[in-house]
Amino acid sequence: MHIRDILANRRPTFSFEFFPPKSAAAVEDLYKTIVELEAYQPSFVSVTYGAGGSTREMTHELVVKIKQTTSVPPVPHLTCVGHSEPQIEEILRRYAAAGVSNILALRGDPPRDWPNYDWSDCDFRHAADLVRFIRKFNESGAHPDPRGFGIGVAGFPEGHPTTPNRLLELDHLKAKVDEGADYICTQLFFDNHDFFDFRDRCRLHGINVPIIAGIMPVTSLAGMARMAELAAGARYPAKLLRALDRAKADPAAVEKVGIHYAAQQCAELLDHDVDGIHFYTLNKSKATREIYASLGLAASAS
Repeated sequence: MHIRDILANRRPTFSFEFFPPKSAAAVEDLYKTIVELEAYQPSFVSVTYGAGGSTREMTHELVVKIKQTTSVPPVPHLTCVGHSEPQIEEILRRYAAAGVSNILALRGDPPRDWPNYDWSDCDFRHAADLVRFIRKFNESGAHPDPRGFGIGVAGFPEGHPTTPNRLLELDHLKAKVDEGADYICTQLFFDNHDFFDFRDRCRLHGINVPIIAGIMPVTSLAGMARMAELAAGARYPAKLLRALDRAKADPAAVEKVGIHYAAQQCAELLDHDVDGIHFYTLNKSKATREIYASLGLAASAS
């Protein structure tokens, strides 16, 4: 289903993110998670893409598998890093042929073993360039849907890590929307005030597409440290840190604190008319299922 139809038919949306597994055991665990979460009738699920396209084939295989074996629309990530225009066109044609309807277009990060990556030599230097290319692909009629791919882009409630100028940051985000993005999905955040302020600033800047909030519950202290690194400086409010500090001697208690905090975030977001909530699942279902239960959202009995 095209993201425009999803957003028109269901507000708020609820969606999940997965990453391609790297082992046979991880594949089995992931499909168990997908089956468990499919019962919650998500609006869509997204599938990540490794730095520099390092998991391109695994991403494609997982996306097609979800498309063929579940009722949930998959949204593959696609990044600028390390790709030429012909390579991106090939990827788009493969997804179009498989009936995939949506793409999340990202600038992406170079792999760690590319320390001197030169963006000036790239066909796609910014996510807006990638959105523009996908829009032109859509206009070519190469997709079975006359509208082509629905296009999502990323937003950063705490600020983009490489653009400290917040006015310039919004200019860059608006450029992505003006090039053809249908919606924004945010990076994870832990203080809803950051999201609400980001949403208001977007509207004041003329960015009027739906904005979906990205939520990732803390389930371990080690995971929290990894999140802070991967999110390039996620800000943990003192309220959350105090609760985690009280629970730090008991890993199960840490998990409960993180899930409870995320559930409170989601409840407040829903009370303030969020367009959607996107759960960064880390390929696990427990935290998401418990948050759903706390919000009074039941799984389908079928």
